[in-house]
Amino acid sequence: MLAQDDNSKILIKMILIDGKKTAEDIKGEIAEQVKQMVADGKRAPHLAAVLVGHDGGSETYVAFKIKDCEEVGFRSSLVRFEDNVTEDELIAKVHELNNDPDLDGFIVQLPLPKHISEKRIIEAIDPRKDVDGFHPVNVGRLVLGIPTFLSATPYGIVELLKRYRIPTSGKNCVIVGRSNIVGRPLSILMSQKGVNATVTVAHSQTKDLEKVCAEADILIAALGSPEFITANMVKEGAVVIDVGTTRVNAPETKSGWRLKGDVKFDEVAPKCSYITPVPGGVGPMTRVSLLLNTLLAAKINR
Repeated sequence: MLAQDDNSKILIKMILIDGKKTAEDIKGEIAEQVKQMVADGKRAPHLAAVLVGHDGGSETYVAFKIKDCEEVGFRSSLVRFEDNVTEDELIAKVHELNNDPDLDGFIVQLPLPKHISEKRIIEAIDPRKDVDGFHPVNVGRLVLGIPTFLSATPYGIVELLKRYRIPTSGKNCVIVGRSNIVGRPLSILMSQKGVNATVTVAHSQTKDLEKVCAEADILIAALGSPEFITANMVKEGAVVIDVGTTRVNAPETKSGWRLKGDVKFDEVAPKCSYITPVPGGVGPMTRVSLLLNTLLAAKINR
C-alpha cells in the first residue's frame, strides 16, 4: 500500500506486518524440533491450560492454544473450573500441576473471577513451569537480562520486529500502556542490548500524549481502548504495533461482535512504514510465543 499526498506524490510504502503468517512459519520450526525430540526417544512437550468460568474471550483463546499444540505435535490438557471455584481449590490444582512430572508448563487463563486473587495464583505457579512469564521470579530475571520465560505478547512483538528486519537500535519507541503483562515487560525488552531502542512508557497521566506519540519511530499501542490512536498521533514513516483486541458490538456479523484494535487503522495506516492489523497481527504471535516458552521448558526441565 502506498501513501500519497494531495498531489499524488508517493510518500511512503506501507508494509502490513502479517503476524499470522509469521506465527505459522515459527510453528513449522517448532514442529521440526518436536519431531526430532520424539525421534530421539523423548516425549513431546506437554502444555496445560486452567480455565475458570465461561468467558467468551477466554474460551476462544484457550481453544486456539489447544489447536496450536496439535499443529506442532505438543500434548495439551485443559483443566476446567466453574466460576464459583474457591481460591484455595484453584491453588491446590496449581500445586498439583507444579508437581506433575509429565507436564512441562501450564497457564492459568486470565481474567479470573473477582473473588480470586490473580496475584496469589500467579505466585503459586512454579517459575519453572510458568510459560506465561508472569511469576515475579521470571519477571526479575527479565529485568536482569537473565534467560527466562518471556511474557508472550512482548516476546511476540519483539520477534515480529526481528523477523521483519525493522531497525530498532537508537530508535525512539513509545509504548502506550503500562500493564504488567504487556507495557512494562515490553519496555524492558525493547531497551535491552540487541534491541537497543530508547523507550518511553506513556499512560493516562502522560502530559501532551499526542505530542509524545507523534515523536515515536516505533509506536506500540497497548491500552485496550478501541481506535484511541489516531492519525494526528503518528508521525510519517512510523512503525505502529497494535496490541489492542477489544470486542465491540457488530450486529451485521454472524457472531454479533468484531475485534477492534487500539489504532484507528484506516486513517493511521497511510502514514506508516509498517503496521500490524487487528486481527492477524500481534494475536497469533502471542499464541506462538507460548509454544516457544513451552518448548524451552521441556528442554530445561528435563
